Amino acid sequence: MTALVSTEFIGGVLTVTLQRPESRNALNLALIAEIGATFAHWRDRDDVVVAVLTGAGEKAFCAGGDLKELMAIRDEPAAAAFATSTRAALDQIRRFPVPVVALVNGDALGGGAELSLACDIRIATANARIGFLQSSLGITTSWGGGSDLFRLLPSSKAVHLLATAELMNAETAQQFGLFDAVAPAGEAGAEFVSGYIARLAKRKPQVMRAIKALAIGHRFGASAAEQSATETAQFTTTWVHDDHWAAVAAMSKS
Repeated sequence: MTALVSTEFIGGVLTVTLQRPESRNALNLALIAEIGATFAHWRDRDDVVVAVLTGAGEKAFCAGGDLKELMAIRDEPAAAAFATSTRAALDQIRRFPVPVVALVNGDALGGGAELSLACDIRIATANARIGFLQSSLGITTSWGGGSDLFRLLPSSKAVHLLATAELMNAETAQQFGLFDAVAPAGEAGAEFVSGYIARLAKRKPQVMRAIKALAIGHRFGASAAEQSATETAQFTTTWVHDDHWAAVAAMSKS
C-alpha cells in the first residue's frame, strides 16, 4: 500500500492508519481510494480477527473531505460519481468480513464522522470530538453516513445532529450512542485502548466472521428469513469447529 495508508498485523489484529497528519487526515481522492483498496486487499485473510481504523497524529482521526482538492468537483455528474465511488470505498469497511473498530483519536468531522460510522464499533480517546458538519457547508451526507446515523440513533437525534451540525466532545458522543467506549486521559487511556482491542483479539476468527455476517445483514436490510438463515449457518459452522470443542473441554475442567 502507499504512504497514504499504513497497515500493521499483529496477533490477529489488523491496524489501518490514515497517514496525512499534516492535513489532519483529510480525505482526498487518493486517500479514499487507498482506504477501499486496503480493506479489499485484506478481506480474504482468514487469520484476521479484528481490524482497527485510526488516524496518524494526535489531533484528528479524520477531519473530513479535503476541500482544497474537492472544490474542483463542480457539476452534478461529477458530484454524483464522487459520492458513489467514495461510498463504495467505505462499503469495503462495512462489508469487511470481521468487525472493524474505529479508534477515534481526535476530531472526526463531516466525512470523517461518516468514516467512523462505517465501522462496527467506535472507541474514542478523551480528546476526541465528532460532528456531522455537512449542513454548515450547505451540503448533506453522501457516503452512507446519514443512513448509518439513522440506523444507529433514534430519528429525532439523527435529524438533530445533521441539522444543527453540533460538534460533540467524547463524553457527549458516548451519551448519544455514537461512541461505544471512551478512554480516560493520559497513559491510562492508552492502556484502556490496548486492553479493549485485546479482548476482541482473543476471539476466534470464525466467530468474529459469524458476528460480522449478522451485522452486515442487519446493516444492508436483509429480510428476517435471510438473517435467520445466516444465523443458523454461522452457528452450525462454529459449533462443529474444533475450537468450540476445545473450549467446551477446557470449561468442563475448570
